[in-house]
Amino acid sequence: MKFSFSAGGTGNLVRSYEPGRLRINDSIYDHPLVITVDSLKRWDIQDADALTVAHLRDLLVLEPEVIVLGTGDRQRFPSREVRHALLDAGVGLEIMSTAAAARTFNVLVAEDRRVVAALLV
Repeated sequence: MKFSFSAGGTGNLVRSYEPGRLRINDSIYDHPLVITVDSLKRWDIQDADALTVAHLRDLLVLEPEVIVLGTGDRQRFPSREVRHALLDAGVGLEIMSTAAAARTFNVLVAEDRRVVAALLV
């Protein structure tokens, strides 16, 4: 699915998503990623069901106000423990399919929000 959204500034934007592949700016990735407007790194988790509180450390160090979690082709909720850890940290969590998470990330970047996208492919 290609996205036609453009934020007008510089930084990371998701240009397209299809199962197994993300295009961030002009690069293609075939593995899970953690993305902010100015950083991008591989995320060592393959399945939303495997997400633990320990995995959140990589996300929380980025000091987001909201984390957009893309769980693949369909929405899958992480454990209650994971959701409560983010609530306790005062960080919002939006859980959706990766395609929806990619679009949401782009919109929040355009709004200058401190957003982190954790996207499973």
